[in-house]
Amino acid sequence: MDFKLSEEQRMWQESIHAFVAKEVKPKARFVDETALFNWDAVHKMGPLGLLGLFVPEAYGGSEMDAISSAIAMEELGWACGSTALSIAAHNGLGCAALALFGSHELKVRYLTPAAKGNHADGSYSQLAALALTEPGAGSDLKGGVITRAEYHNGYWTINGTKMWCTNASIADFIVTLVRTEPGKGSHSLSMILVPTECEGLHIGAIEKKLGVRGSPTNEVTYQDVCVPADHLVGKLGEGLTQTLTVLDGGRISIGAISVGLAQSALEEAVQYAMQRNAFEQPIASFQAIQWMLADAATEIQAARLMVYYAAWLKSQGKSFTKEASMAKLFATEIAERVCRNAIQILGSYGYSQEYPVERLYRDARLMTIGEGTSEIQRLVIARKLISEFQ
Repeated sequence: MDFKLSEEQRMWQESIHAFVAKEVKPKARFVDETALFNWDAVHKMGPLGLLGLFVPEAYGGSEMDAISSAIAMEELGWACGSTALSIAAHNGLGCAALALFGSHELKVRYLTPAAKGNHADGSYSQLAALALTEPGAGSDLKGGVITRAEYHNGYWTINGTKMWCTNASIADFIVTLVRTEPGKGSHSLSMILVPTECEGLHIGAIEKKLGVRGSPTNEVTYQDVCVPADHLVGKLGEGLTQTLTVLDGGRISIGAISVGLAQSALEEAVQYAMQRNAFEQPIASFQAIQWMLADAATEIQAARLMVYYAAWLKSQGKSFTKEASMAKLFATEIAERVCRNAIQILGSYGYSQEYPVERLYRDARLMTIGEGTSEIQRLVIARKLISEFQ
């Protein structure tokens, strides 16, 4: 494929960059230090199409191609890891699950306001969330999920606990993976949309985290939570397959955010190296510094192209599971390395909150864990690779 961006994609990139440079990046430090979500910027994202990237235009979304969506996530990552993560979870997890598998009625009622950023009465809408992980089930969703939904008289009654749910405390609805059939087979899990206003739904305090502090992460407890039968997302028993499909797309977004974080760290490192003098010359003139900068620029470009390729495959309707895992694995690991080296270039200043590279490093650290750890990505890649030779 030709990786040259189209004129439309280039203009989209420029517009999103200008927006985040004005509305998101200046508040990144404040968001991190206070753990307060940047609602001011998010309320302006609906008209730009940033809240409905994967949502069909018929339901109020911008229905962007996958590369344009990755571009948006990269620019958000460049500006603020916290804001980027919540918008990625909103688009690529909560909204994507509904857009891909939800009924027309669910899309009209829940997806349209989520994509537009406001309800029919003009009030601002909250974001979307997807609840998968449990206290005893992270990577092992097939066998580890014990949150249970039982059907009776036209309602699903849900009981259980979810952990590490991004956006739970700022969401209008949480698409929840539950066990709807006895046993632990592939067809015993389903997705159900749970409005956050439901009685019996308890959202815990925001977790205190190393990084991405302005993106709220919560424990969610379901105590006899009743939702109508039509809140089933997709087909009964297809929850695991649906989840894996959603995660494939989500990994492209995490890879793109990581590229943005790394790009931001590189820019900080270059600017500092050009201004900082040692031994009567800028440290940018020293080979040790130049090599770190060269490696960073090379790795970022490689990661960006891997993300774009996985996104292109998705847009073409082709299988992209392996490529998404490759992009996520490589981009997240180089982001951590680039941010680490940026701190090294800045020295003591890099370790200080006075400069953003320490925050970028903390934010990048999560990306190798969320939506499948690096170890899980390697398993996915290896299994897909082996299957291609059988």
